[in-house]
Amino acid sequence: MFRIIFLCLPLIMAGCSGWYGAAPDKPLPGKRISILSLEDSLKPDPKFSKVEVRLPRPFKNLSWRQAGGKPDHVMGHISASGELRTLWKVSIGKGSSSDAQLITAPVVYRGLIYTMDTESNIRAIHTETGKTHWLVNVASKEEEKKSTGGGLAIANGKLFVSTGFGEVIALNLQKGELLWRRSLNSPIRAPPTYFKGRIFAVTIDNILHALSETNGKTLWTHMGIVETAGLLGGAAPAAAGNIIISAFSSGEVFAFRHENGRVIWSDTLTAFRQYSPLSKLAHIKGRPAIDANNVIVTSNSGRTISINLRTGERIWEQRVGSGNSPWVAGEFVYLLSSFGELLCLEKRTGRVVWVSQLPKYKDMKNQENPVFWSGPLLAGDRLLVGSSKKDIWSVSPYTGKILGGIKLSAPVFIAPIAADNIVYILSDDAQLIALR
Repeated sequence: MFRIIFLCLPLIMAGCSGWYGAAPDKPLPGKRISILSLEDSLKPDPKFSKVEVRLPRPFKNLSWRQAGGKPDHVMGHISASGELRTLWKVSIGKGSSSDAQLITAPVVYRGLIYTMDTESNIRAIHTETGKTHWLVNVASKEEEKKSTGGGLAIANGKLFVSTGFGEVIALNLQKGELLWRRSLNSPIRAPPTYFKGRIFAVTIDNILHALSETNGKTLWTHMGIVETAGLLGGAAPAAAGNIIISAFSSGEVFAFRHENGRVIWSDTLTAFRQYSPLSKLAHIKGRPAIDANNVIVTSNSGRTISINLRTGERIWEQRVGSGNSPWVAGEFVYLLSSFGELLCLEKRTGRVVWVSQLPKYKDMKNQENPVFWSGPLLAGDRLLVGSSKKDIWSVSPYTGKILGGIKLSAPVFIAPIAADNIVYILSDDAQLIALR
């Protein structure tokens, strides 16, 4: 299952002889090698061969209030000690189907975990028992129930919801009652970000909206370059100090003043080489991370960069791309590449400390059925990553060694989250699993 939306058919069909009536020629003999395998393999920098990875001590993270945990998307080393065992498992409603894909990650606050399924059902679930506290449906009457996209954020007693119907909605956190509803006239695939009384939401046509927390009124907007094709999903804006960092499916990255939307600097991540229609997409799907004065951004096009938060000057660049979000902890950055590599990078220079190659295919012998990975989450001295092979893997953050795994009922395309010493996994069939 490859989660990508192509809105431009010529992009897919270019170079596909044999699709238009004429029978293809007899294949030439010999072993087929995936064109993607021609990409340079990343290797640890020799200067880091003796580097010891040291991480901050795990801390007890009590909540996960928005995508990335908090506005800057840097959660460090979260506590989740001991062997993880299933505390409970419950359905949150409707999972992925041919009509809609489940891409909304849960959020957690004060003993409740909030979820949204593909039929626009919002649930508040007790974190200790898995029992539903309240359930509401946020689909408009004139819309179909099925929806792909959007996300959740919590602040000041409100649950903010962005939807594939192009709406941002505010609900009462304890009862699920509607407080306000605002249409942005274009589907929203990315989660919203709450910061200093404002909701920041990016629509599928690359418009960033800054909305009032109180009533959803538009305070300012910024329009990026409109793309005809992109990956499924999007990056929630990051925020720190008085700066908002927003990334778009065009590969553009902008820094704005949060109060008025004035552009401070901008950058663009485009492809080095284009081996396929997919590699042409510069879509930034992973959330930007703001750590001190650094902004770390990765793109599907094969680039990961660190930028100075104040000036926009590039600090380093690494030729590795991803549709996942970078995870920053201490002096290191962890990243799942587009080629199934789990990497540890040195935060100051971007140099590779270690690389752990995860399975690229379900059938490695014939190189068939690609495996897609989600994550990572650093919790309890382990990196947790989900896969389309219906499992969760545990990897050492210090060496990249595989520590173990858990089999699940369905693929995992949403990165795990952790709060109050509980790890939560949402599988593609809408099963929410709590591990402690």
